[in-house]
Amino acid sequence: MSVYILAIESSCDDTSAAVLKDNVLLSNIIANQKVHAQYGGVVPELASRAHQQNIVPVVHAAMEQANIDKKQLSALAFTRGPGLLGSLLVGVSFAKSYAYALNIPLIDVDHLHGHILSHFIEKETLPPKFPFLCLCVSGGHTQIIKVNDYFDMQIIGSTIDDAAGEAFDKAAKILGFSYPGGPIVDKLAKEGNPNAFVFSQANIADYNYSFSGLKTSFLYFLQAKLKENKHFIEENKNDLCASIQKAIIDSLMKKLIKASNDLKINEIAIAGGVSANSGLQRELVCLSQKYNWTIHIPTLQLSTDNAAMIGIVGYLKYIRNQFSDILSVPYTRAIIN
Repeated sequence: MSVYILAIESSCDDTSAAVLKDNVLLSNIIANQKVHAQYGGVVPELASRAHQQNIVPVVHAAMEQANIDKKQLSALAFTRGPGLLGSLLVGVSFAKSYAYALNIPLIDVDHLHGHILSHFIEKETLPPKFPFLCLCVSGGHTQIIKVNDYFDMQIIGSTIDDAAGEAFDKAAKILGFSYPGGPIVDKLAKEGNPNAFVFSQANIADYNYSFSGLKTSFLYFLQAKLKENKHFIEENKNDLCASIQKAIIDSLMKKLIKASNDLKINEIAIAGGVSANSGLQRELVCLSQKYNWTIHIPTLQLSTDNAAMIGIVGYLKYIRNQFSDILSVPYTRAIIN
């Protein structure tokens, strides 16, 4: 008998709902919040208010696109954390009410688990084989995770300060781009020379990362150049974007290569918002040929925050009878060991 999962994701500024039939995606609706652009970043209070406005129509649209009746639902999966507390509360509260009204079980999902296991949604390409390494990289997280099984994961490397996605956005802000700046940097980098400028990269032990020094190096470099030529950024923006993008990607790949070599694991996946970066994807393809990696890159829709990834974890938990309590509360920090 098929399992139908309704999934809800509201950890940050995107309200999303999805429906899965077993591991097959039937719908995945995402409502973005453009209100944050004028503030240069996500404003938590505004995000939670927008979730309240969006969640009912988004769920309705997901059910309608999936062409199923709510009485067919087997369970409801929701993002419990990590994320912004106000945003999470909207999704958690709605999920509890909806599941209670339908008398179906609740399944709490870790947002990062969702990103990692999104590779197991039914698609044309084969999913990763266990064990595999997953570079989970976004605006809030940068981690290398050794995935032994669906629910056996170990963080072997992590940033000690800023995330790579934050480094992209801060660099974009320094360059005067609007929020979110990461996609703008990626777009302009395609027309630039990645070797035009060199910025300092941190040398951190083991498989860990640091991006605060890189951001500082980028800022001081531009401050010095602007004193000499106030039009420096405008005249060199493509090269600047290509060079800072190369520095961030080189930092990411250096530790991923080390982890792969040390652990003798050639199954490599990327996940999270930054996995949509075209430069990162190209570099991963090049390295796969050099090191004989089997690589797994999510589609654009599954790289950003979305409910489909919450739904696949919900399905995998459902068939293992791993349900959550109605009293479960959201958490703001990652809990993967």
